[in-house]
Amino acid sequence: MNTSREKEAVNAYLKLLQSKGASSSLLHRRSLFLDKLCGNLANLSHDGAEYRIAVEIIMESVPQDDWHENLTAAREFYPFWLKDIKAIAALNRNPGFEVPPVNWKPDLVSLKALTESLETEKFDTSENWPLKAYAQALRDEGAEQALVDTRVKLAKIALIRLKTAPEKSGVMYRTAVDQTLPLFTIKQNRRLFLVVVREFFHFWSGNPDAASMVLKDGSGSMLL
Repeated sequence: MNTSREKEAVNAYLKLLQSKGASSSLLHRRSLFLDKLCGNLANLSHDGAEYRIAVEIIMESVPQDDWHENLTAAREFYPFWLKDIKAIAALNRNPGFEVPPVNWKPDLVSLKALTESLETEKFDTSENWPLKAYAQALRDEGAEQALVDTRVKLAKIALIRLKTAPEKSGVMYRTAVDQTLPLFTIKQNRRLFLVVVREFFHFWSGNPDAASMVLKDGSGSMLL
């Protein structure tokens, strides 16, 4: 049973979704997920680390095809659970708020198949440029070649997952990442993938300060 704190947070979150034009089916799906999540949140202190752990635990039982939608709900719900009024107000103003949800998802595939495809996959100039810039930034930070090779391979996996995306945008990038996470059954590898794709995003999106973002955060949280 959820505590009154969690119930109040869920009601406030769903009310905002409804005001944004969310369909009844989306509200129902979010409600079902949050009921499960709140069962793990009850009696926890308002702490980001504890929230992240609760989300990681519940995601292990989520079907692969639903990871992006449920992680989106977990990220959006967090400030409501914290009662962070400023963050909620910012979320309310955010034009990227996912209502309606993203319709595109990368194809279902195994991590083994993705890894094997790295040997033959061809990348165009728009993909190779950020890969080379990312590798160089890692080397400039003193990373050994083995680390560079591993991180570039993980960045390439993200690019392969984006091949069929209908547009180049942060929303598509996050969707591809979220739908790839469940392929990593070893948590340590999953967290490394998260670290890499967050670093690589700055190169992929053309951030002129991208090089300053590498090797700075090793948390690998699903919620950032």
